[in-house]
Amino acid sequence: MTDILDKVGCYKFLAEPFHCDFSKHLFMGHLGNHMLNAADFHSNERGYGMSYLNPIHKTWVLSRLAIEMTEMPISYDEFNIETWVDGVMKFFTSRNFTVVSPDSNKIYGYGKSIWAMIDTDTRQPVDILAIHDGLILDYVDKERQCPIAKSSRVKMSADAKLVRTIDTNYSDVDVNGHINSVKYIEHILDLWNLDWYVHNKIKRFEIAYVAECHCGDKLNFYCEHTSEDEYCIRITKSFKINAEEVEVVRSKVNFVKD
Repeated sequence: MTDILDKVGCYKFLAEPFHCDFSKHLFMGHLGNHMLNAADFHSNERGYGMSYLNPIHKTWVLSRLAIEMTEMPISYDEFNIETWVDGVMKFFTSRNFTVVSPDSNKIYGYGKSIWAMIDTDTRQPVDILAIHDGLILDYVDKERQCPIAKSSRVKMSADAKLVRTIDTNYSDVDVNGHINSVKYIEHILDLWNLDWYVHNKIKRFEIAYVAECHCGDKLNFYCEHTSEDEYCIRITKSFKINAEEVEVVRSKVNFVKD
């Protein structure tokens, strides 16, 4: 048995210039991708990551993600993502993130996430506590705080408007064989044009993954302006053989005037 590592992992990242938008701030999608990488590094180092799970036909999938930022890293900024697990149940685990400068003098923001483990053959949930006799429990840190709110239930009315339909293609598909979690974030944020982002910045982003999508599915985006600074989005998929729509994602975006 390997030695028990620290419960909190810390990983270095760089706001690469071509991962930044017109304002030289890191794209939210790339920040989300860095958080997912930090989660992968953390779990692999501790023995319950995808490098162990994939050969036994299991994998982690993201269920919910909330990101709340005070400030976004700008081009060439170095920053750390600290991550830790703060709760484990049979089929789900919760993981937090802090985005911080290398000297810890500046906290850019935080993230909260929920993950599930699935069997890659059946696509059904797997008992997380059965992996290495519940090894993940040794890494639960309930003391360290993440001050942002948990993901909320995104409520939308029947008045939500269909604002876009897109095809899914090769570059939308990830290592798990389904549409990449971060690609949904990018597609959602593309619902607002460049001029909108000149005058508004993202304060908080939430996304909940309801069902899997695969290459070739059409994605339909419904949007509703639910309060002064809040928009809710529902994504459905359409099947090739009929017009039936199935909900796959719900999201909420809060903006603040820049």
